[in-house]
Order: sequence, then structure tokens, then C-alpha cells
Amino acid sequence: MNPAVSSSAGAPATKRVLVIHYSQTGQLSAVIEQIVAPLAADARISVHIETLKPLPGYPFPWPYFRFFDAFPESAHMVPPALAPLSLSGDEHFDLVILPYQVWFLAPSLPITAFLKHPVGRKLLAGKPVVTVIACRNMWMLAQEKLKALLADAGARLIDNVVLTDPGPTLATFITTPRWLLTGRKAGFWGMPDAGVSPAQIRGTRRFGLALRDALHQGLEQQPGPLLNGLGAVQVEPHLYLSEKAGTRGFYLWGALLRAAGGPGSPQRVPLLAFYSAFLVVAIVTIVPASLALQALLRPFLRGWLHRIKQQFELPSGSGTDRLASYE
Repeated sequence: MNPAVSSSAGAPATKRVLVIHYSQTGQLSAVIEQIVAPLAADARISVHIETLKPLPGYPFPWPYFRFFDAFPESAHMVPPALAPLSLSGDEHFDLVILPYQVWFLAPSLPITAFLKHPVGRKLLAGKPVVTVIACRNMWMLAQEKLKALLADAGARLIDNVVLTDPGPTLATFITTPRWLLTGRKAGFWGMPDAGVSPAQIRGTRRFGLALRDALHQGLEQQPGPLLNGLGAVQVEPHLYLSEKAGTRGFYLWGALLRAAGGPGSPQRVPLLAFYSAFLVVAIVTIVPASLALQALLRPFLRGWLHRIKQQFELPSGSGTDRLASYE
């Protein structure tokens, strides 16, 4: 993507939008393009896209051990170095759009680095923020971690958009790692393509249109949300317990691996080999058993699951009453 997009060169812009960009596979770039297009096309809105460049960069496709070597720092939210940003932190923006991937049930490391960067924190202070997530299907606890970082920087979360892989849960345990480790996204053996569907990506344009209209009215200055009624978030509350267990496991194993050495350390390799094998066995055995048990207990957990759903649908919600205005 272009590092900066200006609408109608030379025309005075009444609103300034900052978009934080990092996309390893290109999927999130496609989402950003759809959302930003209506904003960049408007003469009264100026858009700046800040592309994050971690040092060293993260490869795609991932080499096997390089992939697992990223999980200790992801789980512990230890940021990598970033190439110098193009902004000083003193610039004013009326709205910040913060799309991100989920890495090992946490925000991706480049996004964590931006949120902990002195310039990033200055840019976010006091600003309304719209987060946009594109991931396999587990994002709730990553969003909780990101919300804490935003609050620490003094930012205001006013909206959250979530796109998840529409494939069956067990199928995505195969298709997603295959995509990340080989670059092959197309479905096989009757399984669907990995990742968010093209139709889902095209549909995110509605959020850009709604943000454009809200900016014209100055609604970003209010508590929000701006994207309610547009089907921004669909929560699968039965995944919450799996996320809790996975987050705890990643954190404990991550601590052990970090004690063995830093990223790329040869001392990590035996532990990474053991853990990756353990994780495959857990996915094949423990995860299906857990999902089956939750299905049996769901009638008794209905009230609790409803509260989880309500909690994580905030602030934008799953309502669709405004969709007709932006189709």
C-alpha cells in the first residue's frame, strides 16, 4: 500500500485519519484498502497510512521453527524493534484506524511494538480508535490485551470490526497453518480456502462509508460507536474457554522458552520442537474433546455464554439495522 494517501491534492482537508498498517500475508492489506477507499476519495478527508517495518522483518511463508520462535515474545507482548516511523508524534489526527492480526492469541508483534513505541503512544493519546481484526477465529483475549495498551496510551476505543475465517473450526486448524507455513491458501481434500473470504473483504467497504459520514458530522468526537448496526462483530462465546486455556499455555511455555534464550537462539530449538509436537497432539485430541464437552454443557452455560457474547460485541455490536444504508 502507499505510505500516504491524500484526497484531492491541494484541497483543504477538514478531517485527518491515521491508518496503522502491517500485513504479513496481504489479507489485512486488502481489508484496509476497502475501508480506506471511501475516505481517501473524499475531498474533505486526508488519510495517512503508516506502514510498520519490524527489524528484522517477519517472513512469509514462515519457516517452521521461525514461526514457533515468534510465540514466546507474542505471548509475553515483548515488542520487536521498528524501523523509524515517518511521523514525529506531534501530528494531529481526528481518527485512528488500527487493523491487526492475531498471533498466538495476542496482537501481532509489530502492532504491539507500535502501541509501546514513544511516537505511537503520542499519536494515540486522546484519539478515538477503530480496531479491525482479521484472524482465524480466536480474537477475544487479544482484543482485551490491545484495549489495555490503548488505555495505557490514553486512546479511546470507539469501534471494533472482526473478520474471521468462515471455515469449520477443525478444518481451519489445518488450512491456516498450511497457508502460513507454505503460502498455499487454496482449499484441498474438500476443505475450504484458508483465511477471510473475498466477499467478507469486499463487504468491509461499508465501514469506510460509515466512517466517512461520521467524520463529516464530527461524530468521532463523541463516545461512539460509529459502526453500530453494520454487523461489525459476531462473537462465538463457546471459544472463550479455549482462548483462556490457550493463552495460559502460551504464556507458561513462552516464559520457559524465553528463559532458554532470546529469539533465534539455538537453545530454543529442542524446546520448540517438543512444544510444536505437543501442540499438534493437543489440537487433535484435547480441542475436539473440549468443544464436545462444551456442546453438552451449553444448556447449563447459556446465561454465562450470553454475557460473554454481550461483553465482546462491544462497542460496535452485531446489529444489522443500518446495513441497507451502506450496501
